[in-house]
Amino acid sequence: MKHGKKYRNALTKYDVTKFYSVDEACQLVKDLHYVNFDETVELSVSLKLEKNQTMRDTLVFPHQFTAEKRVLVFCREDRVKEALDAGATYAGSTEYIDKVKGGWTEFDVAVATPDMMKDVGRLGMVLGRKGLMPNPKTGTVTPDIVKAINELKKGRTEFRADKGGVVHIPVGKVSMDVKDTAENVQTFLAELRRKKPADAKMGFVRSVSLSSTMGPGVWIDYKEDA
Repeated sequence: MKHGKKYRNALTKYDVTKFYSVDEACQLVKDLHYVNFDETVELSVSLKLEKNQTMRDTLVFPHQFTAEKRVLVFCREDRVKEALDAGATYAGSTEYIDKVKGGWTEFDVAVATPDMMKDVGRLGMVLGRKGLMPNPKTGTVTPDIVKAINELKKGRTEFRADKGGVVHIPVGKVSMDVKDTAENVQTFLAELRRKKPADAKMGFVRSVSLSSTMGPGVWIDYKEDA
């Protein structure tokens, strides 16, 4: 891939082969910012996953940086008021299932009560393709819709490893205070340690890097047993 002059110039401002502390990496990504919009800061973690291992979960960062999510709750009529009072943007059953069947997806995340999944599961062609299908693993299929909505409103973020075993997760904006971005990074790395498969061997985390949307990556010195 051919990069522009500003990108190449950014590469001259630091040692691209060095591994930096989380604080140093966050400061570098901020200093290397060269475009005129508020870039997202993304963490990329390469994992050594065996065939029977996966990495998928959610977490709430201590410092939020995304716009408030529009939440759709699939629930029975007697729980619609509960969902709306908790902060859902939309809540209902048949009417929203029909709208989604028609291609409507003007929401950022969908939550469903377990008794709705038989019907919601039929929306796979629409929701699955857009990554919006409720899933118990991410806490979006649950009888406790108030808790789910509250966490989503606080910025609960889903993460998962791709086919190559790499997790890409946004952790902040370049406009944020470096300490806040660093704390978000540390929060995710701590979560990764907790979710490490019991049968995973040393070397589970192959590499960790941080970058902005348009900027170059900075290697992070990650200690797996930290």
